[in-house]
Amino acid sequence: MQIGIVGLPNVGKSTLFNALTSVQVGAENYPFCTIDPNVGVVEVPDQRLERLNEIYQPDKKTHATIEFVDIAGLVKGASKGEGLGNQFLSHIREVDAIAQVVRTFTDENITHVEGDINPVRDIEIINTELIFADLESIERRKDKVEKQAKGGEKTVLEELKELKRIEENLQMGTNIREIEKNRVTKKIIKDLKLLSAKPIIYVCNVNEDDLIMNRENRYVQELKTYAHNQGAKVITVSAKIESEVAELDENEKKDFLEELGINNTGLDKLIKASYELLDLIVFLTAGPKEVRAWPVKKGSSAPEAAGKIHTDMQRGFIRAEVVDFKRLLDDGSLSNSRDNGNLRLEGKDYIVKDGDVCTFRFNV
Repeated sequence: MQIGIVGLPNVGKSTLFNALTSVQVGAENYPFCTIDPNVGVVEVPDQRLERLNEIYQPDKKTHATIEFVDIAGLVKGASKGEGLGNQFLSHIREVDAIAQVVRTFTDENITHVEGDINPVRDIEIINTELIFADLESIERRKDKVEKQAKGGEKTVLEELKELKRIEENLQMGTNIREIEKNRVTKKIIKDLKLLSAKPIIYVCNVNEDDLIMNRENRYVQELKTYAHNQGAKVITVSAKIESEVAELDENEKKDFLEELGINNTGLDKLIKASYELLDLIVFLTAGPKEVRAWPVKKGSSAPEAAGKIHTDMQRGFIRAEVVDFKRLLDDGSLSNSRDNGNLRLEGKDYIVKDGDVCTFRFNV
């Protein structure tokens, strides 16, 4: 899973990236500090995996991971090449979802590229540039398909109809993620890697006091109202606190957060929101060689989950041996779960659930 961290210059984007990934990149008080995208891979914390590791004491423990990409700051006119717009847009096409960092605090020592704090305006600047870029992609594709449509082929005519519908919505300022989608629309989005179709999380960068006191200033409230109307997710973090947390070891980190009265780090919040946004769950595998967490789409069948481990497992799938993590924990081992009747044999139609501990049988 790859999450693109985007935002206007000087909103705390690179500071947050540093803290989330512990990869130190430039975080200076001037625009376009980030030119090439910085990439950091982060393990997804999962207490279930830790408990399986205690039970099995395997040779290896493998967490699920999220890849964060710190993408160059955006300004008005990016879709026309202003600032580093073309680089920004090309990098964002490759990510699975967008985490848009929005500044929701005042600080005279940190300049704002637009001159004042207005999170809704900042969001609309970026969303508008994504729409403009998509409109250009759609128009190019439509010109090509219009020529092909003269032959009267049904599939080409269907595509042309959808391209025109998407174009009309974009011209009205509607993000593609907000419009109704059918089979043809989804194919167009995938083929053209359309930007405003990407799922999005708005990350409010608040000051330390607001986070500690768990209060929402008017900027956060305005942003939440805006996001609610879009059906988008919102989380609040303090990039400054996150950067302080990142410098501590695990014990110090726990004590520091408890002292501040903070239950979840920004990383925890962003991971949770990303999984919900992309409709992901986690199944687990366990044995003496390795315990491992595997993210899959909610609604995946047992063979599809097996295919995440190896394509041969999906192709030659026979059955899945499944036990719920909590039952396995109570039983103490897989063999005990089998003896206690808690280990189930599931076939090709079984839909994998979050927290399932699975062993796949296959033959190729």
